[in-house]
Amino acid sequence: MTRLITATRNNRLTLMKTGSYYIIHVCVAALVAYAVTGNLIASLTLSLLEPTVQAVAFFFHEKGWQRMLERRNAAQAEGSAPAISPTAAVGAA
Repeated sequence: MTRLITATRNNRLTLMKTGSYYIIHVCVAALVAYAVTGNLIASLTLSLLEPTVQAVAFFFHEKGWQRMLERRNAAQAEGSAPAISPTAAVGAA
């Protein structure tokens, strides 16, 4: 349990972004699914299933980008080139 708490604290911003992305995605997916199917139950099922999978993928996507930027910054620091902030680069994207 301690590892989970530590991971949550270390990834708070990414988890918050993932949560807000999830809420928006569920709302959009529900509207689109209802427009396509005309069925409330089917639209709710689809709108919860697909965004849940996407939210998990988004979290790992963000972590992958963060790791790549950190490696780039470390390589640039060795060559005395200006470093790129992982949060600034993600926010600019």
